[in-house]
Amino acid sequence: MHGEYKVPGGKLIVVDVDVEDGVLRHPRVTGDFFLEPDEALEAMNRALDGAPADTDAAGLAARVDRAVPDGTVMYGLTSEGVGTAVRRALAHASDWTDYDWQLIHDGPQSPALHMALDEALTAEVAAGRRPPTLRVWEWATSAVIIGSFQSLRNEVDLASAHEHGIEVVRRISGGGAMFVEPGNTITYSLSVPDALVQGLSFQDSYAYLDDWVLDALGEMGIKAWYQPLNDITTDQGKIAGAAQKRIVGPDGGPGAVLHHVTMAYDIDADKMLSVLRTGREKLSDKGTRSAKKRVDPLRRQTGLAREAVIAGLIGSFRTRYGLAAGQVTDSEMARARELMRTKFSTPEWTARLP
Repeated sequence: MHGEYKVPGGKLIVVDVDVEDGVLRHPRVTGDFFLEPDEALEAMNRALDGAPADTDAAGLAARVDRAVPDGTVMYGLTSEGVGTAVRRALAHASDWTDYDWQLIHDGPQSPALHMALDEALTAEVAAGRRPPTLRVWEWATSAVIIGSFQSLRNEVDLASAHEHGIEVVRRISGGGAMFVEPGNTITYSLSVPDALVQGLSFQDSYAYLDDWVLDALGEMGIKAWYQPLNDITTDQGKIAGAAQKRIVGPDGGPGAVLHHVTMAYDIDADKMLSVLRTGREKLSDKGTRSAKKRVDPLRRQTGLAREAVIAGLIGSFRTRYGLAAGQVTDSEMARARELMRTKFSTPEWTARLP
């Protein structure tokens, strides 16, 4: 069995291993990492050999930590990463390059339709009728998107939202409220088969699916990192937040993961704070100046036009994994519009947690 795992911000770890009589046999750890002394690699392999095949990643990491020589230096790998690579091998996890990725980047659409497209397209991936997809959003109007489990009135000042012409919608994933404006926000979705994140914990799947973005931002001169559970940040402040939803496949079979990210290209902090109640509470003791620094837009950090940042993200993904131009099919759009009409545009859904 073969498993691969790229440590977020680090290097690729590859594990080949057999299972005999319920235990690991003949493990071989390789990769483009750096490790001193050389003997530490064989110590890792010995530590994994004979481990029960149902040992979780943390348990495998502990075996590695106990086995490597004192003073071992790991650069680009971690014992936890080794354990994760083993678990991915045992789960027959797939890799990014195993798929023919498709890009969807259409014109501006309403917030409610974006919510519906996320659900409809990810369901198609779960059913095996659509390849893994990167969808870059364009916004027709300003919006507040609240998480699936948030209280509407606790999160949003509806009177202020109405005054500013801001639509309020609820997404199917958890997490916090996002404030978006056309031209000031970069949003994308990944709809991927569940096999891509097999062997990863829920938290590790966020870092794994965000890692390519960190590399892409680095190519634009931004040193960014993943901040658990779901933020992308720099030393200047948070620039993006992610959320996920698992969708079960037909008849309860293997499904798909929706991973979507909203990035601040620019921001009207005063308007954001007038609409988001939680933002006011979080920043009530810090003052407006600090509030504007809490989210640090990409425009200031890169000096690039929004279109150039999007092109950089798409180009970086295409270079790594391949990416063919695609489109929403007629049947997918019909399903999305039905979901928009019956779910995402209804008060029953938006205010399901008042």
